[in-house]
Order: sequence, then C-alpha cells, then structure tokens
Amino acid sequence: MSLPVRWTRLLMVVSAAGFTGAAFAIRAAMDGPIEQYSGAALSAAIVYTIVILIWPLISPLPAGGAAIAYCWFIEFAQLTPIPAALSQRSWLARQLLGAQFDLIDVAWYPVGVIPLVAAHWLLRARTRSHPARLTSPTVTAECAPEPK
Repeated sequence: MSLPVRWTRLLMVVSAAGFTGAAFAIRAAMDGPIEQYSGAALSAAIVYTIVILIWPLISPLPAGGAAIAYCWFIEFAQLTPIPAALSQRSWLARQLLGAQFDLIDVAWYPVGVIPLVAAHWLLRARTRSHPARLTSPTVTAECAPEPK
C-alpha cells in the first residue's frame, strides 16, 4: 500500500468521524426539517467516505454513484418490515438502517454526496496536473511519471 493510499484512508476515517459528529450535534441542537434533511445528507456523505476507504483509488463518479445507490437501497428497503424490526431491537441498527421510508430522504442523499464528488474530482485533477508533487524530492526527472 502506497503512502498516498494510507493518507487517503486516514482522511476518510477522520471525515466520517467529522460527519458523524456533525450529524449528532445537529440532532442534539435542533429539531425539525433541518435535523432530518441534514441527517440524510450527512449519512450519505459518511457512505461516500466508506466507499473511498474501501476503494481508495476509485474515480469520483463511480464512488458517488455507489454511495447514492447504497443509500437509496437502504431507504427503499425501509418499505419492508425488516429494517423497522431490526431498528426496534438495536440502536445501531436504527442508525444504520433507519426505521421508516421517507421520500424526501431519497432527494437529500445526493445533496450529501455531490459536493464530495466535486471536491474529489477537483483534487484528482489538481494532483494529476502536478505529478511532481507526488514524487519524492530525490527522484530525478527521468524517473518522474509523465503527466497524462
């Protein structure tokens, strides 16, 4: 595993923790639509960080698509009795699966993912346009990767 992959994974763990903390802080401080909508968007952002944690070299669009598809799958699964039954038995299951379907959440998941896809895309474009930043200072010009 290369150092950039390790740093990417560490950043995703820190980001997921930050998004989780923000979601719980908003839930503790507010009630109503802001709490509900931000919770959906932040949970989708957490899923995006998990996708990058698992596949650090994945491109932004497939990562975003996977995160949104997973969130939608979980949301539509709430139309069955399984998530509600599991949520009644476990606080963790309630946090991960929810308890009841809400069509508004389906619209808010992309709101949490799209800014991360954009940031990921911009960061990748920036690092690809400056490959010297990725190489060691001791690497000579002959050994440095050519820009794509």
